[in-house]
Amino acid sequence: MLPELEVCTGDYDSIMAAFLGGATRVEICAALPIGGLTPTAAVMEMTRHVAPAMKRHVLIRPRPGDFLYTDNEFMTMVAEMRSPGIMAADGYVIGILDADGNVDKERTALLMKCVGENATDCEGNRKSFTFHRAFDMTSDPFQALEDIIELGFDRILTSGCAATAEAGIPMLRRLNEQAAGRIVIMAGGGVNAANARKIMEETGVMSLHGSCSGRVESGMRFRNESASMGAGSDDEYSWNTTSRDKVEALVKAIRPE
Repeated sequence: MLPELEVCTGDYDSIMAAFLGGATRVEICAALPIGGLTPTAAVMEMTRHVAPAMKRHVLIRPRPGDFLYTDNEFMTMVAEMRSPGIMAADGYVIGILDADGNVDKERTALLMKCVGENATDCEGNRKSFTFHRAFDMTSDPFQALEDIIELGFDRILTSGCAATAEAGIPMLRRLNEQAAGRIVIMAGGGVNAANARKIMEETGVMSLHGSCSGRVESGMRFRNESASMGAGSDDEYSWNTTSRDKVEALVKAIRPE
């Protein structure tokens, strides 16, 4: 199995940078500075025919914060899953917990059923499911792993329950050993060209997830420094976006010629 790279993207330009940089697939989100939310259907539709060979997985998350959802929030997730633009995705990135930090198997199963049993991706394969980093907030990650396998997920995105994947190497190794090929463990959280090989070699994980982001300066010449739009930083005139160069560097690091 060749190492695979999923790039987390927050807009159309980032998706194209990931594609041109050689990523295996993208996770499409909105609001990445707060951990990612469900993107607009328009972004999904815009990218549908631009890069048909690259898999597009979509995050379903109605709000920032924890992963214990109210009935209304859960119904929002169901509606998002069923919207035409979102349904065009090749895979889905979801995660629901209960108040005790267990995987909410009942609600998660209901959400997965929204896609339908015969739904296929751009290559005619069954659509894919990733359990996202809600996994890192579970009270018993080893039991959570078994629950997620039982539900039929294809992969788990995790930092090894640590601040970064590099810090979580010991746990990632244990999770990968427990998975034993039944599900893909995808390491994410601070993954970059400098630490990717170390993470793979010390854990056995062959799937990585990174943002590969860089700061972009606004083209605005006039700037009102006294007003704030609530961007969550002191700088209203720059933002992070996926860097093609960083994607290429990370691809080269995990797939050296």
